[in-house]
Amino acid sequence: MIGAIAGVEEYGVESLRAALDGTRDQRAEAFSCLLDAALGRSLRLAAAMLGNRADAEDALADATLRAWRGVRSLRDPGRFDAWFGRIVVNMCRDRLSERRNQPALLVYEPPASVDAYDRSVERNALLDALATLTPDHRAVVALHYLEGMTVEQIAATVGARPGTVKSRLHYGLAELRAAYDAAARDPGRTRT
Repeated sequence: MIGAIAGVEEYGVESLRAALDGTRDQRAEAFSCLLDAALGRSLRLAAAMLGNRADAEDALADATLRAWRGVRSLRDPGRFDAWFGRIVVNMCRDRLSERRNQPALLVYEPPASVDAYDRSVERNALLDALATLTPDHRAVVALHYLEGMTVEQIAATVGARPGTVKSRLHYGLAELRAAYDAAARDPGRTRT
């Protein structure tokens, strides 16, 4: 039996594969072990793509359910992070697509804290700039600069070729710089 707290490395790919093919309880415990290692990164990615923590948590919950339903299709438990990351990215893309097709709603998000950083012009300018990126560009920029993933790791996560990831990074950064400069020049503008 796999301990839920123990790391994936302790058990190895073969014992995880066996657990994922085992009884429902064994599968649940193996899935939980794999998911624990991926949740932090996945939440940060979803928050970067969607722009706020509440939407990110909802998307992550839906992605977790989708992953659980499809866990038997996972051939290599050692690649769970990439497999689950792709599910999270696709879930975020779906949510962003839904946003475009729905009328804008006024949403109030109370501040999590009231420190100076949360109110800073630079942070708001960066968040505004990130929001202007396409979902594909936002995903690769977040994975590379917020998570420190390599181009190959990002390619496996988003399901694209390494050359495509490099291109998205290049153009995404150019768009981010332009949007950040524009947002920083207009500090009186309120975030939407």
